[in-house]
Amino acid sequence: MAEKYGMERKNTIGIIEDDRLLNQALDMSLKSAGYATVCARTKNDALSLLGNGESLLLIDIGLPDGDGITLYRELQDKYRSKFRGDARTHPAADSKIPAIFLTARNEERDMLAAFDIGADDYVVKPFSMKVLQKRIEAVLGRRGAEGGERAVRVGELVLYPDRKRVFVRNQEISLTAKEYRLLEYLAENQGQVLTKENILEHVWGLDGQFVVDNTVSVTINRLRKKLSPDTAKSCCIKNVFGLGYRIDERQSGKDGA
Repeated sequence: MAEKYGMERKNTIGIIEDDRLLNQALDMSLKSAGYATVCARTKNDALSLLGNGESLLLIDIGLPDGDGITLYRELQDKYRSKFRGDARTHPAADSKIPAIFLTARNEERDMLAAFDIGADDYVVKPFSMKVLQKRIEAVLGRRGAEGGERAVRVGELVLYPDRKRVFVRNQEISLTAKEYRLLEYLAENQGQVLTKENILEHVWGLDGQFVVDNTVSVTINRLRKKLSPDTAKSCCIKNVFGLGYRIDERQSGKDGA
């Protein structure tokens, strides 16, 4: 049986927050959003429970038995020590665990200290759970869910640029080199309209004078059929009439032929 290397496992979020009600609220909100969670309320509990390959950590800077920044350093050491000898199954064993820091203090020195040790984001309390979830999605989108590998996500579409592989609903899609480069360019500029000239220059390295006029549209149509073979017209790649092409996670709506 072929290895399902692109199959996405459920992301595990480590929650380190000493406020009992906020800890519970984070736990419930993230579980409802489809994440697995591991919760701790103190530095000692976090060191005991976490550092086992979590996808991302939410860390309160102020803890009753220490500070979140020191804790993050210690969890990093634990993670690297645990997986350093298993680089094949944990290719990012020598990289950092993605982290978003939480604090009630909107102080510049806290923010700088967090970013200095590798924080991916910083959230000041009180915050919206929906906004926090979007920030988590953004961090995981940049870092990837598989041990830190970079991934680019557009709805059910996931690209792994390091491996040049593409999955839709966990099924790998076979693309030519030009199709992949075009899809990656669109995905990395999600929501933006890219003109035919933009695409030709980035994907083909040309200003358009040496390729036929419909080169881009033909490649776009091939991509749509591969990504959505049964409903190509509802593919996430959209024509924006008179301007160019755009990709986004919405699967409906018309921008033009």
